[in-house]
Amino acid sequence: MAYDVVVLGSGPGGYVAAIRASQLGLKTAVIEKESLGGICLNWGCIPTKALLKSAQVNEYIKHSKDFGIEASGTPDFGAIVKRSRGVAEKMSKGVQFLMKKNKIDVIMGFGKLVSKGKLEVTAADGTKQTVEAKHIIIATGGRSRELPAMKIDGKKIIGYREAMTLPEMPKSMIVVGSGAIGIEFAYFYNSMGTKVTVVEFLPRIVPLEDEDISKELEKQYKKYGISIMTSSEVTAVDTSGNGVKATVKSAAGETVLEADVLLSAVGVAANIEGIGLETLGIKTEKGKVLVDKFGQTNIPGIYAIGDCAPGHALAHVASKEGIVCVEAIAYNENKYKHKPEPIDYNNIPGCTYCVPEIASVGYTEKAAKEAGYEIKVGKFPLSASGKASAAGHPEGFVKVIFDAKYGEWLGTHMIGYNVTEMIAQTVTARKLETTYHEVLNSIHPHPTISESVKDAIEVAYGEAIHL
Repeated sequence: MAYDVVVLGSGPGGYVAAIRASQLGLKTAVIEKESLGGICLNWGCIPTKALLKSAQVNEYIKHSKDFGIEASGTPDFGAIVKRSRGVAEKMSKGVQFLMKKNKIDVIMGFGKLVSKGKLEVTAADGTKQTVEAKHIIIATGGRSRELPAMKIDGKKIIGYREAMTLPEMPKSMIVVGSGAIGIEFAYFYNSMGTKVTVVEFLPRIVPLEDEDISKELEKQYKKYGISIMTSSEVTAVDTSGNGVKATVKSAAGETVLEADVLLSAVGVAANIEGIGLETLGIKTEKGKVLVDKFGQTNIPGIYAIGDCAPGHALAHVASKEGIVCVEAIAYNENKYKHKPEPIDYNNIPGCTYCVPEIASVGYTEKAAKEAGYEIKVGKFPLSASGKASAAGHPEGFVKVIFDAKYGEWLGTHMIGYNVTEMIAQTVTARKLETTYHEVLNSIHPHPTISESVKDAIEVAYGEAIHL
């Protein structure tokens, strides 16, 4: 079986790369050991959003009187999980359709590099076959990272996969790690009625976000009744009893937390073991495959994209890396007229789908100052937004950062209702090298949450109308 391109892994990096390769006239196959769509569609981005939507509906029911409606109901945890799995299954079937539509061969099994241009695929029943390709793209994704003190057993110490399919709702949960995964599950289970404690090693939750975002989210989470422990480390976990006992070390000393279950959300580890990297001498560093700006490894004809390569472990980044990688291959094969533009990793949007939502791109205020910029900062509270108030979500704000000298849009950081749908405006504007002047001269619809971006820019430049 010989191909122009074979993609190892069918997540949002792999299946997108395969489709683009086929579009460009390259004979393409995908090797997948589990389910088409990878972690994102089956166990990550998509099913978690389904869970979070159920949590939001539950919150609306609990606060229906605020909207002038009498409503009641209790969450059916099993039905919520079932709906989430149904959404994931539908999306995975959608990828199956796309593979057929684009005439991409799907080879089910575990793929391993055996020599340059050759892979061995072992099917679930143990049978093996050899697949040949001129170009091989590694898109094997990632998994929950494990810490020595918190070995995941799938029962009492769980990762994100188990958190999506628990047999029953726990009464109490410890969430270790406050990145997107930890924060989203903390919101979901708190909404369902679970007593949640978040433990974060760094001084603030969502530590990669602007400091003002971290402060606002902590304030809102404490209102929900979620306990927050920052600058804290879980040093040991005892699972010998009915639940878990976690020893937490902080500046105040040691504390023992007890709960039904502990969710380890301390990051993602790349899936690069056992796929033959050492056989070919492919260079790795810090658990990632080293690549150039087009995804090329140190071995010609072998590429890596997504979570197994350096960079942002985000689905949309993996997808774009796959497209850039394939277009570079096609360009070199004289099947594409344009050499692709490398990704600007300082213009990658990040979204966290808790309530309130978080969305950001570009420099934080601290990073902009450290980079030597003289800056203008504007912050518009959503309590002043008519649409946010009408929606019953006046919490949060929009914060924009501009270069004072040239008016360059350096960054946007938002926390509030529906803000994940708004961040693309900043990404596009920054790509177009737009200044504050063009944005203020672009009429924004009213009433919307999105006009709060314009309002924040007005604040930055001393032209605030609605504050």
